[in-house]
Amino acid sequence: MTEETKDYKKSLEDLLSHYEDGWEIFIKANKAGRWDYPVNKKEASKDIPGLPKTWLDLVETAFGIIAKEKYGLDCYENQIDVISSDQMLDAYASNGMPVSYEHWSFGKQRVMEEQLYRQGKRGLAYEIVINTDPAIAYCMENNSPLMQMLVIAHASFGHNNFFKKNTMFQQHTEAQRIINHLEQLRDFARECEDLYGYEEVEKLFDACHALQYHSVYRYPRKQKPALNDETSKAQALEKKAERFMKPSDDIITRGMKASKNFGEAANSNTPKKQRIGEENILMYLADNAPNLDEWKRKIMRMVAYKSQYFFPQMQTKVMNEGWASFWHITLMNDMEELGLIDDGMYLEFMQSNGGVLFQPDFNPMNPYVLGFAIFNDLKRMCQNPTEEDKEWFPDIAGREDWLNVLKEAMENFKDETFILQYLSPKVIRDHKLLTIHDDSKEDYVEVTAVHNKKGYQEIIESLASTYNFGGLLPNIDVAEYNRNTDRSLILEHHIHKERPLYKKDMDEVLKHMHRLWGYPVILRSVDETGKEWDKMACPPKAANDTGSAPSLGSPF
Repeated sequence: MTEETKDYKKSLEDLLSHYEDGWEIFIKANKAGRWDYPVNKKEASKDIPGLPKTWLDLVETAFGIIAKEKYGLDCYENQIDVISSDQMLDAYASNGMPVSYEHWSFGKQRVMEEQLYRQGKRGLAYEIVINTDPAIAYCMENNSPLMQMLVIAHASFGHNNFFKKNTMFQQHTEAQRIINHLEQLRDFARECEDLYGYEEVEKLFDACHALQYHSVYRYPRKQKPALNDETSKAQALEKKAERFMKPSDDIITRGMKASKNFGEAANSNTPKKQRIGEENILMYLADNAPNLDEWKRKIMRMVAYKSQYFFPQMQTKVMNEGWASFWHITLMNDMEELGLIDDGMYLEFMQSNGGVLFQPDFNPMNPYVLGFAIFNDLKRMCQNPTEEDKEWFPDIAGREDWLNVLKEAMENFKDETFILQYLSPKVIRDHKLLTIHDDSKEDYVEVTAVHNKKGYQEIIESLASTYNFGGLLPNIDVAEYNRNTDRSLILEHHIHKERPLYKKDMDEVLKHMHRLWGYPVILRSVDETGKEWDKMACPPKAANDTGSAPSLGSPF
């Protein structure tokens, strides 16, 4: 037993020594079937401040001791709320956020989720955790005590640590501000409804939602300044608080300056700074639409901030779930080895864990399975490397500090690059991965790579490409603003692997954009050579009124 292990075990002994049930408190709660099991303090400990007052708080504190003292996991403070099935359905509709503005789409999503649940076609999650500071975890009230332990380990330490340390979340989100921001957005939207009418505000949110996947910056525009001491940190936070309601100074604008009198500038002939190649379409419209009301610009910027907050979650599903799964297994195993849970509880844990890490045959990879398999394999390479590991991963195989290897992988990558960097031949073989070439022009499919030495790299690259953000969503940016003619806005869609846009949906999106911009909006689809493949516009006749080349039509 190492000195480090003795320290964390001693901390647990000190904690549990204050309670009448002591080391048996988690086992007794499970036997009673109560996650609200009474935590009776010993007489001498009743006046000690800071001791957990509920069984769930005690579980969180015990896991925190192991996570932080044994493994050095750096997490936000935890807030654990127990909710009902109806409240969980509400959380589904609002992406887990405790506050939001009102919009018909949230109600529609709520009804759909409830129907699937009532018909038995979909179960409810055991928990939801959101990237806030403190990290809020919602646990279902009908979870067993063992299941509450499992989801706290998974969400409040696995996901929590990922939110705080992964580079995507560090660059694109501010966990301390998101709840405050959503509250201000909700309140401002209600004020606008009173002033301008519910329908007018609803139309604006319709347009914002239509552009939600085109209202983010994919790459950080400005590095955060280095803070060398606590005084400078406090000053920086104070400045952030002062400028919070100045949307153009927010994180989403990445250093772009707006005019002090934006309304006057919007209606003047003074050209704004052109941002050709701009990928954040919603922000571009908010900053440059010639005749847009100021209140609309403000809401659009605030919605763009919300979209930016969710952007890392789309990029890190495999890593995030894999990391959380790795740590719930590790922490639960520690609890079993320490005797804090008994054999019956461990069997229940293994059964539940098997459901989470189940991979159906001939189905896309379960992100929990893939992420956990890669993280677990990295640990294996450090502890028991093979000759193959030494050939493929010479900087990792045999390293004694497996924990630092895993943390480096978790902190510095997103799904696509994580798979490219760390997917090993062993994981490929274990899960029988292969690649298939499916060409719509052919009447057959072709297996192009299998799990052998020749096919490993092709499989790695093919699987990683499925998590490429540009491949999942259309890559559209601002190409031109015809300020001196008809004020038309020209957008370019950069075709990825010969995938055309779905014209019916895109026509509707262009209508929303035209409503915001106030002048013609034209979308050109071009390939990597710049050749135009298709063109759409709102109004439709604008496609041929701008002097641009006529549409070549779709080749598909």
